Amino acid sequence: MPILKVQIVQGRSAQQKQALLTKVSQAVVDSIGAPLPSVRVMLTEIPAENVIVAGELGKDAALVMAMLISGRTEEKKAALIAAVSRAVHESIDISEQDVRVIVRDVPNTDMGMAGGVTAKSAGR
Repeated sequence: MPILKVQIVQGRSAQQKQALLTKVSQAVVDSIGAPLPSVRVMLTEIPAENVIVAGELGKDAALVMAMLISGRTEEKKAALIAAVSRAVHESIDISEQDVRVIVRDVPNTDMGMAGGVTAKSAGR
């Protein structure tokens, strides 16, 4: 059950944000083989005055935090990072140099699933 929290600088159109959500979701499916119904992506927009990148206030940037049930290989995680970075770049035209993706492994005992059970209890 991959959960991704995407933060971007404000100023994108509704169509760009929809493309971002769609492309990031598909990037997860394509890179780690997660079934689409299990993928969750949440988008937060940050005011430009609340962002500084390399000393430049208001610079366009994106941060993606991906939480995954533990157990994926380094290769799968690297594929996820690359695919998500590319999806962000392609959908909202942020340079991949300014996209950061952080992957966090979550023990299956610490991830809640549908029905309020742990991933371990659900057989994951």
